[in-house]
Amino acid sequence: MVGAFIVAGFVAFFFLAMQVSNLGSLNTGDSYRVIARFDNIGSLKEKSSVTMAGVEVGRVGSIVYEEETFQARVELFIYEQYDQIPEDTFAKILTAGLLGEQYIGLDPGGSEEVLHEGSEILITQSALVLEEVVGQFIFGKAQEGQ
Repeated sequence: MVGAFIVAGFVAFFFLAMQVSNLGSLNTGDSYRVIARFDNIGSLKEKSSVTMAGVEVGRVGSIVYEEETFQARVELFIYEQYDQIPEDTFAKILTAGLLGEQYIGLDPGGSEEVLHEGSEILITQSALVLEEVVGQFIFGKAQEGQ
């Protein structure tokens, strides 16, 4: 009886870990694919959230390096119910909390045209890398001291 209880606990813990880490299945059905290119994606991972106004509107699909442009090409799967996102939407990589996981936030533009299957988001902002910010701060303070 105790062994069955322990096994049930491990199974529950496993499913909880899968949900929290976004390692469950990537639901690409009922969604359309959009491409965005970034100079630096930081620690963005496949299956990360894509949000708009704090609401999840999709998931990150594949992430590949493009040798021609020296950028990361990120494939976004936007849920089909969000089919009125303006074409000139701005995509930026954000961090949940101070050291949390990274996700893509979308800020809508004002275009009458909307994103559709195969569209590309042209206006992007790369991830803010904490080590670079700290380095710039320290370097700036060192320059002030001279």
